Amino acid sequence: MNKWHDGMKEALKTLTKEQAVKVLKLLEEEYGEQTMSLKYESAWQLLIAVILSAQCTDERVNKVTKILFKKYPSIKALANADKKELISIIKPTGYYNSKANYLIKTSKFLVKKYDSKIPKTIEELVKLPGVGRKTANIVLNYAHNIIKGIAVDTHVKRLSYRIGFTRNKNPEKIEKDLMNLFNKKYWGRINGLLIAHGRKICTAKNPKCKECVINKICLSAFKFLN
Repeated sequence: MNKWHDGMKEALKTLTKEQAVKVLKLLEEEYGEQTMSLKYESAWQLLIAVILSAQCTDERVNKVTKILFKKYPSIKALANADKKELISIIKPTGYYNSKANYLIKTSKFLVKKYDSKIPKTIEELVKLPGVGRKTANIVLNYAHNIIKGIAVDTHVKRLSYRIGFTRNKNPEKIEKDLMNLFNKKYWGRINGLLIAHGRKICTAKNPKCKECVINKICLSAFKFLN
């Protein structure tokens, strides 16, 4: 009973800023500098790839975009795409009907309002169909080298809660907590490092806490180690 009670107390805590930075540094030592796993050659290609990556692996998206970008080599070409033909290409990514609508509508919007260029502010990006803060942050970070926030995907959401960076489960609230917890110089590294750790060690169902380099700091490790 006492062990359970102590565990519940730990679960309600969050890490200090010093502990959080220590976690990040340990992950950097373990995984090194992380790069974008989605393949792209321009900002618009990255935007399209990230939209397609919702509920889909980056590996599968890369296979699809290899065909997609050959068929539609520009935003204008994609804006004029036949929806049925587009669906036949992107179907393996799932949610293909919604994604096809997003790709065509977003492309038309970019052609009409931005002369086929990708905006460089979160405020403008999130107005595009199918684009939320996560996608906007990724595009700004990797395509424009602009850091205005932290991309909260499924890995970042899961690990931020488990480790003890936040006690929120809403992506926008998690992003705010992370931005308050970490100095801005760290913001661009967080997404890539947590994705790497989430894929290799801190998996959704069976996290490998005994192999984890942060198990002495992580506030959830006690649940899997004891």
